Amino acid sequence: MNYARPTAAYAHVKLFLKTGLAEGRWAPGSLMPSEAELVEQFSVSRMTVSRAVRELQAEGLVERVQGVGTFAAQPYRASSTLTIRDLHTEISERGHRHRADVQLVQAETVAAGGLAQRLGLPVGSDVFHTLIVHYEDDVALLCEDRYVNPSRAPDYLSVDFTKTTPTNYLLAVAPLWEAQYSIEAGTPTVQEAQLLGIEPADPCLIIVRRTESQGTPITVARLVHPGSRYTIEGSFKP
Repeated sequence: MNYARPTAAYAHVKLFLKTGLAEGRWAPGSLMPSEAELVEQFSVSRMTVSRAVRELQAEGLVERVQGVGTFAAQPYRASSTLTIRDLHTEISERGHRHRADVQLVQAETVAAGGLAQRLGLPVGSDVFHTLIVHYEDDVALLCEDRYVNPSRAPDYLSVDFTKTTPTNYLLAVAPLWEAQYSIEAGTPTVQEAQLLGIEPADPCLIIVRRTESQGTPITVARLVHPGSRYTIEGSFKP
């Protein structure tokens, strides 16, 4: 994998570690070079090395254990789900391959009042429905069950979701203004467990997300991640 050559000292260290991770030099969970070793190898300060490692940790590529060392992270665990990002982009940034298995793409009649209200549609209206399983390097990472307001994305059903994701397409045709989240730990439905290749009792991270554009609802999505394969990470400064 080719990266642009950096100029800052810490960036040289970061590039070395990031390239090694992408090439499989350190397997997930294995111990990586210590800060002292990197200081000697690159003839830089410990502060410089520490910054490089911190940035890799923020990107979800390494895990640091106080007093033990730095370890290569599991490649599919970390994500910044509290921002609306394209899953394909996230996986590609980790140096891995995204694949989508499209289970369902169809128009349906809204029979449930709750869904109709959340999408701003009268009961009996048409709604677009997709069910897609997303993989990272052939590991099932997400079962995405999504309903879309046809008025905001009239061509939604004609999109090839093996080549682009619903998130990427919807961000292009209906720019996001607002989103609401519900995040909980729970168990998948029987169908979700089958699609993800897990047991129905396995814990999952379940996110229900509703988005709007210019005051009009766009989509309601249920996003189910196997708990052993996914975490939410982030940071803030008050």
